[in-house]
Amino acid sequence: MSEQEKVAGGPLGKVAGRAKKLAGAALGRDDLQREGHLQEVQADAQAEVAAKAAEAERKEREAEIEAERAETEAERHEVELEAAEIEAQEEAERRRAEDEREAGRRAEVEKAAAERERLAGESRAQDKRQEAAAEKSEAKREAAELQRKADRAEAAAATIDPKEEN
Repeated sequence: MSEQEKVAGGPLGKVAGRAKKLAGAALGRDDLQREGHLQEVQADAQAEVAAKAAEAERKEREAEIEAERAETEAERHEVELEAAEIEAQEEAERRRAEDEREAGRRAEVEKAAAERERLAGESRAQDKRQEAAAEKSEAKREAAELQRKADRAEAAAATIDPKEEN
């Protein structure tokens, strides 16, 4: 095979190699027959290399896909953990807020009860002051009545016995 001659590869190169091989055998030219055989072998080798390269590329793509899948799964797991953590924080915040609202409601109820108790105490105190004022007024009235009776009794006694006057 001459160095200047280019050998066609692939399926067409194999057909051309077979044709040269048969032509060389028919014409009795060993060099043409050898060149055809070499061209066939080279075409087979190129086909095998191409097939292996395609297989290697397919396996590389599968490995890349698997790596991406694993990375995606890891990211998904991480996002799920973050979401669970956020949910836990939000739940804790909701509980804290609810506890604060409940404490506020209890404080308001206690404050209202204390205010009602204060007002009731003031009302009882006012009632007692009024009762005491009424009793004082009644005592003054009774004292005045008793004083009038005592004055009349003294006046009557003085009319009966005028000497005992001071």
